Amino acid sequence: MTLEAIQALDRSDPLAAKREEFVIPEGLVYLDGNSLGLLPRAVPGHLEKVVQQQWGHDLIRSWNLHGWVELPLQVGAKIARLIGAEADEVVAADSTSVNLFKVLLAALRLRPNRRIIVSDIDNFPTDLYIAQGVSRLLGGYELRFVQKDQIEAALDQQTAVLMLTEVDYRTGYLYDMARLTRLAHEKGALVIWDLAHSAGAFPVHLNQHRVDFAVGCGYKYLNGGPGAPAFLFVARQHQRAAFPFLSGWMGHQAPFAFVPEYVAAEDIRRLTVGTPSVLSMSALDAALEVFANVDMEVVRQKSLQLTGLFIELMEPLAARYGFELVTPTLHTRRGSQVSYRHPQGYPVMQALISQGVVGDFRAPDIVRFGFAPLYLRFVDVWYAVNRLEQVMRQDLWKDPRFSQRAKVT
Repeated sequence: MTLEAIQALDRSDPLAAKREEFVIPEGLVYLDGNSLGLLPRAVPGHLEKVVQQQWGHDLIRSWNLHGWVELPLQVGAKIARLIGAEADEVVAADSTSVNLFKVLLAALRLRPNRRIIVSDIDNFPTDLYIAQGVSRLLGGYELRFVQKDQIEAALDQQTAVLMLTEVDYRTGYLYDMARLTRLAHEKGALVIWDLAHSAGAFPVHLNQHRVDFAVGCGYKYLNGGPGAPAFLFVARQHQRAAFPFLSGWMGHQAPFAFVPEYVAAEDIRRLTVGTPSVLSMSALDAALEVFANVDMEVVRQKSLQLTGLFIELMEPLAARYGFELVTPTLHTRRGSQVSYRHPQGYPVMQALISQGVVGDFRAPDIVRFGFAPLYLRFVDVWYAVNRLEQVMRQDLWKDPRFSQRAKVT
């Protein structure tokens, strides 16, 4: 496509006005929203109010006066609309890893006579680590970690839980949630979906697909800020039976009764643990307002347009400079990112960042570009590809400083 045609796409973009709701450094093309979303403009002012007025002036009264104690449910309800859940099925709390630990233990208890956990060997490592820790804790479980094309065959009558991330963090491969959930249920297993690279990027349909449990983070496409609270989903049918092994006081039926015996809340609050982090939860609460009037189907349409355009414009560079596309071109199998393998992926990405295009790198050789439809323009895609072409044509990546590995890659 020509630059003029790409600019025309921006002029007709129904989400174009959303870009103004974010803080975007001048001249920066940000293609890393799948790691850390941009700052929504409403967040700093809201946090100042929370800090100065609610904390600074109203102090302890703010738990009731400003509803601090309800923030996990309030934020969860906002996320629920984006992932196809009811407001009382989602709560914001803890980190994705901690939430996965909680729901995995709960799911296994619901299938006490089954001893197999199935997952993708290429799943995000923390998910696999949590499963390994749970297996060591309980003993007697088989971890059946297999390749994507072996998952269906790995499910059998002894499978307790199928645990998958909807979008592969390296390649952007999008699982068929409906089909795999159905297949697991046909074997009598429960399903946990990690929505870290889904929530806020495109519509998710948890209840439509009869998903049992889900987890996700707040700092990627939901733009909640670094280390933002995560969330968890428990289908209504499981809530009263989902046993809270992390039985903290905020999950108690009456936390302020201060009785010594633990009695779990009857709703999703039973899977909360301790006091919510009010400042970070408030930031996520304000950040989610950018989605208030957004149709997620429109977001999905733009996501596919952005990623498709990037793949198209990258074709001559890929052929000339050895970039191997690992992201599916089929729309139904692609999330909101595009990834390439390249033997010099790390220095190439560092050189590109020095030119004002921020993507990221995933070992061993993946350069990864995330597309957040709310704030990215189509012309940003054109700029990104042109600057990458400059990095390769001028051998900018060969500068030794770009090969020095930082702690966070």
